[in-house]
Amino acid sequence: MMSASGTFSLAGRSAVVTGGSSGIGAAIATHFARHGAAVLLCHHGDAARAQTLCVDLEKQGARAWHRDCDVSEEAQVAGLAGFAKDVLGQVDIVVNSAGIGGALCDLAGMTTPVWDRMLNVHLRGTMLVSRAFLAPMMTRGWGRIINISSQLARKGARGHTHYCAAKAGIEGFTRALAHEVAPRGVLVNAIAPGPVETPLLASLPEEWRHRKRAELPLGRLGRVDEIAPTALLLASAAGGFFVGQVLSPNGGDVMA
Repeated sequence: MMSASGTFSLAGRSAVVTGGSSGIGAAIATHFARHGAAVLLCHHGDAARAQTLCVDLEKQGARAWHRDCDVSEEAQVAGLAGFAKDVLGQVDIVVNSAGIGGALCDLAGMTTPVWDRMLNVHLRGTMLVSRAFLAPMMTRGWGRIINISSQLARKGARGHTHYCAAKAGIEGFTRALAHEVAPRGVLVNAIAPGPVETPLLASLPEEWRHRKRAELPLGRLGRVDEIAPTALLLASAAGGFFVGQVLSPNGGDVMA
């Protein structure tokens, strides 16, 4: 594997990517590795796919590990941080991409456990993982935290009140944390993708996906490899002036 040179190089950097065994997280981890970073993939119950991806990256010359972790559980996140210290030494970049889907459900019929699980994985998980790696970044005076939101945080969608609330919370968290830690050299930003072909989106009804394709100016859903370069921008030297921003590669689903 050839490490990229110049402002997009991650040579000498190390990254933890939650949700890193599939979908957007896997694409980001792969993109980072191809630009020189050592990567630790965090997954939950997806060990075979995570191991396959690590083997593929290692065959290309990258350094890659994986670790099972439910990001909504504080003790498991502490274990992830300890494992990262063992295999990576220091962690320069954290990408909070772990997420869950589920059937569409209007609020009137939604159970409290379904609501809680969605917010716990997306919002609580983003907080726990960010906090676990933050202090050493501030001590060194350099770090990047990249949170994965969604364009639905801005526009909303029927049947997605829990998901939209979680993602909107992530955007507020991103801006507030950016204020706290940018003076210490840690840049916190978010990415709000549009509808992208991922296992999470595949869990939704085909009728919903067909309607979404028709709504987009491009007339198609996005690909994960169209999202990963935005994470590379924010993680690399090229992204050194982005603070508390939400970048949205969304195919025109939201224009602002």
